[in-house]
Amino acid sequence: MDDATRIERRFRFKDFGEAFAFVARAAELAEAEGHHPDITFGWGYAVVSLRTKKIKGLHENYFIMATKLDRIAEGAAAAETARQRS
Repeated sequence: MDDATRIERRFRFKDFGEAFAFVARAAELAEAEGHHPDITFGWGYAVVSLRTKKIKGLHENYFIMATKLDRIAEGAAAAETARQRS
């Protein structure tokens, strides 16, 4: 998006709890990686936007971060489902 200076994805979840669990894990990852995306969320969704502010384009690290976020989203949904069953 934005002439290759931003990647954004809208994640969908079953409910607010799953979305919140994802956002909490995404925040932990952001701190660990030193990349701080814009994140908005609500009932059943979270939107993550990774953008460059210093370079004129997207660095490979943004795509690595996006892949890690995809994995977290899959795990957040599974963890919330397991929590609700217990």
